[in-house]
Amino acid sequence: MDYQALIEEVYKEVNDLNLKGKVADYIPELAEVDGDKFGIALVDLEGNVYGVGDYEEAFSIQSISKVHTLAMVFHKFKSKLWSRVNVEPSGNPFNSIAQLEYEKGIPRNPFINAGALVISDALISKFENPKEEIIDFINELVGHQCVKVNESVYQSELDHSERNTAMAYFLKAYGNIENSIQEVLETYVYHCAMEMCCVDLAKSFSFFANNGYSIFADREILNESHNKRMNALMLTCGFYDESGEFAFRVGLPGKSGVGGGVAAVMPNKFSIAVWSPQLNEKGNSLKSIKALELLTDKLHFSLF
Repeated sequence: MDYQALIEEVYKEVNDLNLKGKVADYIPELAEVDGDKFGIALVDLEGNVYGVGDYEEAFSIQSISKVHTLAMVFHKFKSKLWSRVNVEPSGNPFNSIAQLEYEKGIPRNPFINAGALVISDALISKFENPKEEIIDFINELVGHQCVKVNESVYQSELDHSERNTAMAYFLKAYGNIENSIQEVLETYVYHCAMEMCCVDLAKSFSFFANNGYSIFADREILNESHNKRMNALMLTCGFYDESGEFAFRVGLPGKSGVGGGVAAVMPNKFSIAVWSPQLNEKGNSLKSIKALELLTDKLHFSLF
């Protein structure tokens, strides 16, 4: 398979469609990003990198980081974690307070905001310096020091975190937050404000395509059973309340972020990251989703 030719073909076809969405503006710093940016990077399981467009430019990964943080605590909590957060698609906006109240303080899955707050709380309970541990973990997955936190985005998100604060207090009221609300919020916003380029993001997801073994860290990150469950969660819950549509159109485990990025994997083949900041009404990148749809249509193999 000539991956370079494949992604170049996909890149051109998506650009020719001239898709137009809206850059995330509820985080003021993200509203300043050039909406025409577009990049694709694919990394195979031998570590070969293929890229096109703005694939080496760093961007705010936002909710994609929820996958990294969940992987950090997945094996540490064993079954206890799944008494604190469920594994079902939400079917509602990712920041729904009404759903959290209806579910009596147990978030529907780890990738909606309430679920990610619980995972951030778990990180604080398990690690002495959770912020530093998150960055160290991702840098290890990539194989070099690459992760940076955009302090302007971090502060902007903290300054506009009223809804997340309300959810954190809801969780606390139901006994599902162990640490201080402020520390949980700061940890959550910190990992969402991380920046990476498509190449490094794809590398950080590579172990999900390789039965839990990272060729860049040269160690097992998750055992095969846990890795399988992480991929299942990404397939069913990784794209807000558009996860079913993504599974139907693309059929890959993955995770999106409102910074316009999408990271996904084809198990036993490759990992891929796509970035384009213009979003649809569900908060997912128009070009990134279309690129992955075209990619899977053109491949001669499939997850299914």
